[in-house]
Amino acid sequence: MTQGFEGIDDAVLAALAHSKVGPPLLGLVLGSGLGSYAEGLSEASSVAYADLPHFPRASVVGHAGRLWFGRARGIPVAVLQGRVHLYEGFSPAQVVFPVRALVGLGVKAVCLTNAAGGVRAGFQPGDLMRLTDHLNLTAQNPLVGANEARRGTRFPDMTHPYDIALGQALVDSALALGLPLHAGVYAQLLGPSYETPAEITMLRTLGADAIGMSTVLETIALRHLAVRVAGVSCITNLAAGLAAGPLAHAEVAEVAGRAEGNFAKLLDGFVERAAQQVAASP
Repeated sequence: MTQGFEGIDDAVLAALAHSKVGPPLLGLVLGSGLGSYAEGLSEASSVAYADLPHFPRASVVGHAGRLWFGRARGIPVAVLQGRVHLYEGFSPAQVVFPVRALVGLGVKAVCLTNAAGGVRAGFQPGDLMRLTDHLNLTAQNPLVGANEARRGTRFPDMTHPYDIALGQALVDSALALGLPLHAGVYAQLLGPSYETPAEITMLRTLGADAIGMSTVLETIALRHLAVRVAGVSCITNLAAGLAAGPLAHAEVAEVAGRAEGNFAKLLDGFVERAAQQVAASP
C-alpha cells in the first residue's frame, strides 16, 4: 500500500494548461460557504475537479469543486474552491490529493480555511479564528503506507503544524483591517453527524476551541512535503449544547456567506504578506 501520490503528476500537468498566470506561488483552500473568494481573482481561470485526471469530485453543498488560478494583490495563486471529506467515503489519500496537487503546481505555502463549530466560550457565529494547533480525532492519517523518501521524511515533525510567521501574517492583516481575529486549537472529527453535548464537553476538556470535519489531514500531508501552512476557521455555529437550537448545514453555509466580505479582505492581506515571506525564504 502506498500513500496515494499516484496520478499527481498527471493532474498537475492537466491543471497547468488552464492557468493564465503560470505556476502559482501560494495555495488557498476554501471551505464551506467561503468559495466566492476565488471568483474575485484577477486574470482568473478555472477548471472543474471532474475534468482533471484522478481528482476526487466534491459533492457537499457549499463546495463548488473547482480549481482556480489567478492573481490576488498581484500574486499568482492557485485556489481549491471546495474539498472532499472522509465522511463522503473518500480515503485519506483521496482527501489530501488536491493539496498534494497544489504542491506539484509549485506553491510554497498554503492557507487552509474551513467552516467550524465554536467550542470556546464567547465565540459567536461569524468570528474568525487563526489555527495555532490541531487535534486529529479521525483515527486516520494520510501518511499511512509505504513512505516515498523523495517526497518527505517517514516521521515528519509536527511541533508547529501551523507556521508561526504565516500566522503572524494573518494577525498583521487583521490588525491593518481592524478585524477581530481569534487564535486557537482546531479539532477534526470524522463526521458527518454533529457532535453530542457530552462530546463537546470532552472536546473542550481536550483543549479544542473549534471543531470541524476537514483541514487536519491536509495539514499533515502538506507538512510531510515541507510546505508551510496557515489556517483560518470561520465560526459558523456554536457547538451542540451551546447553541439555542438544532444544528444544520444550511446555517453553516448561510453564516459563512455573511462573513465572506471580511474573510476575503483578510485573505488578500495575508496573500500579500505571505508572498513577501516566501520570497525572502531560501
